[in-house]
Amino acid sequence: MDAELAKGHRERLRKKYLEAGIGSLHDYEQLELLLTFVIPRKDVKPVAKKLLKTFKSFSRVFDASLEELRAVDGIGENASVLIKLVKDSCGKYLEDKAVCTDIVSNPAAVIDFARMSLGGLKNETFMIIYLNVKNHVIDYETSHGTVDYAAVYPRNIIQGALSRNASAIILVHNHPSGHCDPSKEDLTLTATVKSACKPVSINLLDHIIVGKSGYTSMAEKNLINL
Repeated sequence: MDAELAKGHRERLRKKYLEAGIGSLHDYEQLELLLTFVIPRKDVKPVAKKLLKTFKSFSRVFDASLEELRAVDGIGENASVLIKLVKDSCGKYLEDKAVCTDIVSNPAAVIDFARMSLGGLKNETFMIIYLNVKNHVIDYETSHGTVDYAAVYPRNIIQGALSRNASAIILVHNHPSGHCDPSKEDLTLTATVKSACKPVSINLLDHIIVGKSGYTSMAEKNLINL
C-alpha cells in the first residue's frame, strides 16, 4: 500500500471510530488505529495483525513486556512505549476510580483495578489494599514473587495497615496459570491474616484472586469467615 492509499485508509479507520465507537472496530483495527499515531506514512495493518498472532489475544498484546513488543517486526521504540503507556494509563484510571469509591458498595471498582494491575503478570504478585473507615482506598503495595509463589508475611501486612491508620484491608494476588480457584495455601493464608487482624481491630474485607480468565472473590464465596 503506497503512502496515499495508506493515508486514505487511516482516515477511514479514524472516521469509523469517531462515528461508531470502539465496538465498531475489530481487534486488529483497534491496534492499527493506535499504531497510526507513532508509525507515519505506512500501512500498519500487517503489523497490528502480527501483534495479535504473536501474543494470541488483544489483552496479551498489552500485557507483553517492552522487550517482547520490540521483538515483533515493525514495532520500534515509540510503538512499544505507546502500547505500554495505554496499559499503564488504564491501570491509573481504574486506580483513581477505586480510590474515590466505597469499595463495599461497589466491589467491581477494586476488582477491575486488581485485574488490570495483576491479571496479566507472568509471576505471582501479591497486593495489599488499605482502606479507611469509609472503605475508601488510601494506599496499596505489591510484593513480587516467582511463577507460582510470592512471599507474604501477616506481620508485615498488619504493620503496613497500622502505619497507614487503615481500618480495613483487601488482599489480592494473581495466579499466572489463569485458574482463579483458591488453593489450600490461599485459604490458610487468608485465615492467618484474619486472625492477625482481629486483635488490632482491622477488618479483612476480601481476598481476591485474579487471572487472565477472570477472578475469584473469597468474600463472594463466603470463604473469609471459615
